[in-house]
Amino acid sequence: MHLFDRLAVVLKYHKIVLIIFVLVVSGMMYQTYTTTPMYQASARLHIEEEYTADVANLRESYYAQDPDAYYNTQYRILQGRDLGRRAVKRLSLAAVPEFNGTGATPTKLSQITGAIKAALLAPFTGGEDPGDEEAELALDPEPESAPGEDTAPEDDDTSGLVDAFLARVDVEPVPSSRLVDVSFVSADPEFAARAANVLAEEYVAQNLDFRLQNTNKDLDFLEQEVARQQAKVQESERLLADYRETRDAVSLDDRQNIVVSRLNQLNDAVTLARTTRIQRETMYNQVANARDRESLTAIVQNPLIQNLRARLAELRRDKARLSERYGEMHPEILRVDSQIADTERQIDAEVDRTVDAIRNDYEAALAEERSLTRDLDQQKGAVEDLGRKSVDYSVLLRQAESDRQIYDSLLARLQELRVVGNSRANNVRLLDRARVPGGPFTPDTRRAWMMALMLGLGLGIGAAFAIDYLDDTVKTPEDITWRLKLNYLGLVPKVRGGRNPMLSGPVPHDFGEAFRALRTALVLSHAGQHAHIQVFTSAQPLEGKTTTAVNVALALAIGGSRVLLIDADMRRPSVHKQFNLTNDKGLSHLLSGQAKMRDVVRNSPDQNLLVITGGATPPNPSELLASDTMKRFLRQLETGPFAWIIIDTPPVLAVTDAVILAPSVAGVTFVLGAEMTRWRLAERAIDTLQAGRPRSVSAILNRVDTDSNRYYYSRYYGQHFRSYYADSQAAS
Repeated sequence: MHLFDRLAVVLKYHKIVLIIFVLVVSGMMYQTYTTTPMYQASARLHIEEEYTADVANLRESYYAQDPDAYYNTQYRILQGRDLGRRAVKRLSLAAVPEFNGTGATPTKLSQITGAIKAALLAPFTGGEDPGDEEAELALDPEPESAPGEDTAPEDDDTSGLVDAFLARVDVEPVPSSRLVDVSFVSADPEFAARAANVLAEEYVAQNLDFRLQNTNKDLDFLEQEVARQQAKVQESERLLADYRETRDAVSLDDRQNIVVSRLNQLNDAVTLARTTRIQRETMYNQVANARDRESLTAIVQNPLIQNLRARLAELRRDKARLSERYGEMHPEILRVDSQIADTERQIDAEVDRTVDAIRNDYEAALAEERSLTRDLDQQKGAVEDLGRKSVDYSVLLRQAESDRQIYDSLLARLQELRVVGNSRANNVRLLDRARVPGGPFTPDTRRAWMMALMLGLGLGIGAAFAIDYLDDTVKTPEDITWRLKLNYLGLVPKVRGGRNPMLSGPVPHDFGEAFRALRTALVLSHAGQHAHIQVFTSAQPLEGKTTTAVNVALALAIGGSRVLLIDADMRRPSVHKQFNLTNDKGLSHLLSGQAKMRDVVRNSPDQNLLVITGGATPPNPSELLASDTMKRFLRQLETGPFAWIIIDTPPVLAVTDAVILAPSVAGVTFVLGAEMTRWRLAERAIDTLQAGRPRSVSAILNRVDTDSNRYYYSRYYGQHFRSYYADSQAAS
């Protein structure tokens, strides 16, 4: 929309804009100038974190671990009733006109409007001033209470004064610091500053009183605890000394360490000895039970036996070599036999010695294990005896140490509290006193004027654009015939639930009747022609173009006409989904020569209706529709067996497919979504269609919400007579 278009909208509805502007500005200005000016004064406090000592649990002093919790507590104390009662008493708030019922001085405009109001009401009130009765009801100043009575129970008047006072108090911490601003709002600037200072001073004094009271209580408690704990320390240390003398437990700790260390060493030694004995026992059992001792691992791995066996093997080879040349009694052979016998005796002797060594090792390991086991048992007894003796000693020692630690802690804390109590230190101080404010805090007249002007102008212009926006969509048949200048065929009511019903199944009565009316309008508009080819399109997606085309085809088929429905939206084919058909072959295959007519025609639920689906999406849908093949196909359909050919095409503003087919068909049916299609989109789409020089262009108003817009559609649709007929369960 151009800038001048926006200006034209404002000028068109300038009266509404002016009325809204005047009302908003007048109301806000009246509110501003009748509001009593309020002044805000602020005092600044410095609050340090207070170190805390939990005496009851005997913990050492530490700074508050959660500073947020501490500071939030202090903010609540600043706005608490106890502190408010102290400030109310010191300020004598009952004597202040702003709080005792007299009220602050009203503004001049309030006085003028009050006078006008009183004059208008005088005939009805007998001339009495309503303000006189209020003045008579003003509270008398309360006498000041004696010091120390600020903690007495509140009466109704005092409670009301405290509530009114605290309602004017605001506590605002300064970010990233330990500073806090305490503000007070009042119609009297001097009283605002005085009240802020009094509240801050009372908070500082109250905090110091609390600290001193807590310190004194802690000192009394700690002095008693220190005396009791000192007696406990003396008693526990005396019992420990007596036990050492009577049980000879002076060096019990050192002896216990030595005994336990000796026990651990013996335990390790017994474990090692047992492992060694088991290994040697296993080896000895293998040797004792073996039939062929020379094959045992211990024998085979003996270096001397290995050398002797090598020598024996060499002698046997020498004998075999000599036996080939000499007889058994030859001296050389006899010499070799003697050497072989001597070597075998040496091997047997060495085997016997090895077996004896294994047995001796086993017996020595067994004796060592038994000896260490006896020593271990004796040491366990010593440990048990020492443990029995050290139980009582450990209990007494731990008790004495615990009592001493508690005593030292209490004594140190007592000294700290004495220092703190004598110093009268306070972690809160008044940093900056409040000053008398130079101007009102509220209302801010300059800001109020700016807000009134901006809000009034914004609401007025917004209302103008809102009204204009309400007229920006196609709604009624007059919109089609007068503004779009199209032939109006009829309207289709909206079906609740977001469904896309088909006449082949159960549909609402008014929905079915709408398509029967459309069928009649189409038949009458094309009377006398043999075959009527109609292209269905829309300005933009989601206007119900495909559903309308399918139901019009079904209505014609139900009426007895032979109908062919073609899905020419090859980019986003959807007709096959309406009838649950496959889309493996369709119009794109027919136009590209990949299939014949009989291959792409499909049956539908109605015997008079045949369907050609879109087929696979080709790379050039527009070129296929503009091809000579498509033109020949349409000419053949004009002389074919079909009375009606319904072609579903893509939206006009998306692609030019409908414009390409427009000159070759009997007419174009333009589907408009009620309260969906904007004027400019519809007009641009129709201009685009007209560029293709169609023979005729008609329009259908689709998805009309007759329930929500009875005023618009009751004249064009039998809205008053819908209940006369029962809903149709299926088209007939």
